Amino acid sequence: MSGSRLFNELVEALRILPGVGAKSATRMALHVLERERERGRKLAEALSAAIERVGHCNRCRTLSEDETCGLCLSGARDASVLCVVEGLQDLLAIEQATGYRGRYFVLHGRLSPIDGLGPDELGLPRLADRLDEGEVRELIIATNATVEGEVTAHYLGELARARGIAATRLAHGVPLGGELEFVDRTTLAHAFGGRQRIDR
Repeated sequence: MSGSRLFNELVEALRILPGVGAKSATRMALHVLERERERGRKLAEALSAAIERVGHCNRCRTLSEDETCGLCLSGARDASVLCVVEGLQDLLAIEQATGYRGRYFVLHGRLSPIDGLGPDELGLPRLADRLDEGEVRELIIATNATVEGEVTAHYLGELARARGIAATRLAHGVPLGGELEFVDRTTLAHAFGGRQRIDR
C-alpha cells in the first residue's frame, strides 16, 4: 500500500465492487488520481447523489429517485401484462433484448429459506396485492432456471392461478445456434421435456 492514508482508503473503497480485487482497485485509484481527476470528481458526485436519492419504486421495486418509476407511470406500457424478474440485471436484459412493453415486478432474489429469503423478503405480499387489483391478465415468470428459481416460479404460478390470472414461464433450453452435442445434460433434458408441437 501507499504511504498515503487517503489513497489506501480509496483502494479499499473500490474493492466493494464485484470482481475488483486489490490489484484492480489499485490500478483504478492510480488511474483516477494520475489521469482522470475531473472525471473522478464527476464520478464521486454521481455516486453520492445516487446513494442519497435513488430508492425503490413502490409498485415494481426497480430503482427510482421518485416514489413511482417511469416504467410504472408510462401510458405506453401494457398494464395487463406483468413480468416478474429476480433482479434488476434481468429487467435490463429484457428491456435491451426484447420488444416487451408490459410492466415489471423485481423480487431482488429468489425463494431460499437457507439464505433467509422467504416471501416477505421478496415482496410477494406486495405482488399479491398488485395482482388483486384486477388489472393484470398475464403474469410472465422470468426467474432463472436454478432450483431456487424453479421453486420461486412455482410459488408465483400458484399466486396467479389462485386469482384466475394466466401464468407463463420463459422458455429454457438449447440456445439459438447451439449444437446438441455441446449442450449440458440438464439443459438438454429441460429442452427435451419442454418440446413444442410444430404446426404445419
